[in-house]
Amino acid sequence: MTDTAPSIPVPAAVGELYDRLTRTAMSDGTFNPNVHIGYWDTPDSEATIEEAMDRLTDIFIDRMGVDGSSHVLDLGCGVGGPGLRVVAHTGARVTGISISEEQIRTANQLAADAGFADRAAFRHGDAMKRLPFADGSFDAVMALESICHMPDRQQVLTEVCRVLAPGGRLVLTDVFERAPRKPVRHPGIDTFCRGLMATMADIDDYVALLHRSGLRLRGILDVTEQTTLRTGRELAKLAAAEDRPAAMDERNFLFSDDAFHPSDLAGVEDFGCLLVTAERP
Repeated sequence: MTDTAPSIPVPAAVGELYDRLTRTAMSDGTFNPNVHIGYWDTPDSEATIEEAMDRLTDIFIDRMGVDGSSHVLDLGCGVGGPGLRVVAHTGARVTGISISEEQIRTANQLAADAGFADRAAFRHGDAMKRLPFADGSFDAVMALESICHMPDRQQVLTEVCRVLAPGGRLVLTDVFERAPRKPVRHPGIDTFCRGLMATMADIDDYVALLHRSGLRLRGILDVTEQTTLRTGRELAKLAAAEDRPAAMDERNFLFSDDAFHPSDLAGVEDFGCLLVTAERP
């Protein structure tokens, strides 16, 4: 680790970052209801990145095991794309929270436009604090590429366990440094953490982290090849094909003097992604 390692994310600053990103996307025509990585089932899959994003949401749906009688919490819901897909595919009710007020406004508008305002509601909230829901309120919780912005994972997962009903499932993705760790990690990882105000998980402690939260592990998979590694490669190809600088790509995330572009991580095999499924006993 070097002395240029990113500082710990502050919730209010994360909210301001995603306020800015949402406003920019809405104004420059680059808006996408999915603000997350994709999932390709096989190395030779020809799915577009948009199709791969939907595929990752579908994997969450399968692992949550929800139906029309279920209530799902979308923890770090972004602009609502995955949550609305859950509603459309299962009939479940979805409540989403985000630290970004702009994301919440956008998500509720998308829900209304889709005719799902009676099944999907999005609200501003800080997942690093006590969640504003009663014990056992939800049949499932999804955290799709969001917990990396929440440095106190123990606090978050303990609250997730509290609001889950017995037998309810949590499905999440998280980022981590894959072994073997290098003496100096790839600069793209630090740029990612600075630009998106994120932290890398400690994979060596993840099972214990879930257990300390009161959750029972159901599965933990390294899905790097299917997700982050392929996403970086696909975005690098898109930028090259369109012959435009990285700073103009719709999936740039700019903050202060740092600029992160997902293609900066193309081929960086030590930037890993976990797919985790856990259950409240």
